[in-house]
Amino acid sequence: MTDRLRTVVDSVHTALSELFADTWPTPFAEACQYPLFTGGKRVRPALCFAMFDAITGSAGWPPSLVRVATSIELIHTYSLVHDDLPCLDDDNERRGRPTVHVHYDEGTALLVGDALLTEAFALLARQPLPAETIVALIQDLSNASGHLGMIGGQAADVGLDGPVETLDTLRRLHRLKTGALLTVSATMGARVAQADARQLALAQQFGESIGLAFQLADDVLDAEEDAGTDGPPSYVKFLGQEGTSKEAHRLMDTAIDIASQLPHPEHLIDLARFIVNRDH
Repeated sequence: MTDRLRTVVDSVHTALSELFADTWPTPFAEACQYPLFTGGKRVRPALCFAMFDAITGSAGWPPSLVRVATSIELIHTYSLVHDDLPCLDDDNERRGRPTVHVHYDEGTALLVGDALLTEAFALLARQPLPAETIVALIQDLSNASGHLGMIGGQAADVGLDGPVETLDTLRRLHRLKTGALLTVSATMGARVAQADARQLALAQQFGESIGLAFQLADDVLDAEEDAGTDGPPSYVKFLGQEGTSKEAHRLMDTAIDIASQLPHPEHLIDLARFIVNRDH
């Protein structure tokens, strides 16, 4: 993890630790905090910060940017809490810790996910940003996390449209399930930076490229675990491990070319390379 990414993680951890203090009953407050500190890399907030940097060149991050990035992490975490439930992926551990439904119970896990989802939008609404910016941010995150984005992709992933039998179907699934939230992380950072129309378009293009590259890199890392006919659909099964890695790097190069058109792209380029070249 780079020093810059550690700074992102620390900033988001601080913001997350401030949430749910007023929750009643008190054990539910503790349950809401439980999945927020499981050692994640905070890639989505990092994209939000890096895009802000790329447009503004700012040496510091305003509190509103930190909270906007934190709202994205709340959405991501809620999706993991629900994914882990027995009715979906039925996972007992996440990053070496018992999942929420194992540590507490299924009902609590369902409610924790609901609380994180709801708080994400409340957090956006509380930021001291122009009203039109707040409305745009809420619309961005709603589209990316709802039936047009992440949830739509998850619906396909559980088989509601049948098995994933083609590469095009897999790409569409992941552009929604994984890519949409990564893409919106970039565009929301651009909005807080008061980006112009061209910069917003570049943020969208960058996010789409690096979002798909992220999933390809994940599939390479998980190739051994996902192997076999009973494993989940993956790019490695369609393209092979070497082909998947090459495609991830091609998309990374595309993202870097897009980032290079912004005024201060250094941190954004570093993050693109980290996303594709990480080893876990």
